[in-house]
Amino acid sequence: MSRRRLFDAGTLRHWPLPSLGPGCDKESRGRVLVIAGSREIPGAALLSAQAALRAGAGKVRVATAQSVAMHVAVAMPELQVIGLPETREGGFDLAGLSLLDKALEQADVVLVGPGMQDEEAAIAFAQALRRRRPELPAIFDAAAMGAASRDPLPGPPVLVTPHAGEMAHLNGQTKASVLDDAEGAASEAARWWNSIVALKGSTTVIAEPHGDLWVHEAHNPGLATAGSGDVLAGLIAGFAARSASLVQAAAWGVAVHARAGERLAGRMGGMGFLASELLAEVPALVQGLAAAERGEAVRINRPTDAAPAIPVRRSAG
Repeated sequence: MSRRRLFDAGTLRHWPLPSLGPGCDKESRGRVLVIAGSREIPGAALLSAQAALRAGAGKVRVATAQSVAMHVAVAMPELQVIGLPETREGGFDLAGLSLLDKALEQADVVLVGPGMQDEEAAIAFAQALRRRRPELPAIFDAAAMGAASRDPLPGPPVLVTPHAGEMAHLNGQTKASVLDDAEGAASEAARWWNSIVALKGSTTVIAEPHGDLWVHEAHNPGLATAGSGDVLAGLIAGFAARSASLVQAAAWGVAVHARAGERLAGRMGGMGFLASELLAEVPALVQGLAAAERGEAVRINRPTDAAPAIPVRRSAG
């Protein structure tokens, strides 16, 4: 029987991330491989990679366009960066797959798509990656999402992260029809694509292939800004690296992303903050949620820290 659950950051206190323990090291916190960026949008790789680290991942490798790889490495010295050969249109050439064998072997989760150009090349690259490591937890974002919607993929369901416009592009609907029935659109896509679908918006719906739904409401227009989706994708990857399932990682990513936006809106106003400014809010939020689950009194001196939990609800079906 499928279930429909409402959740927010408060709910996560009762759905804690897998425990790392006081003696954990960067290896036990997990490795993320981020395949992202392009010569026109190199910042997407940086936003996703930093978000994964802020979520608690131990190590992050970035594979990005050869033309900007050195710039990405200099901009964020915490990363190991791999430069990939590019197509004429600015995508990643399949010839670069062999450069990722070691990184794929060592990764605990792979994120593909933020800031990638040349949709056809991105889809081909994501499909080839999945065939190479079908068991590896995978998140397909932006231009790479068509890899899940076009052809059946081997291995367990991947997670795709469209907003309404991207969903309309992927399934041939209008954006208005997706917005009119977000739960139905996400559920149908999850079933047909055999994927976990996180349909983003003021109401975000996480749909599983077998019918379960997770629904989050956050009316924060400030999050509708360039790079915000890259941050969310990176957060999900970081939580997944810490051994959360893709569904739990998506729920944590969505709720923490929304709460970070609420905090910035409380200090700076409802609109005008940058996606990169969300990142500094994440560690204290995650720590606060973990401490609350353990029953510890932790004071985080930020506005809107005491938003109430939304109860878990079952549908009549």
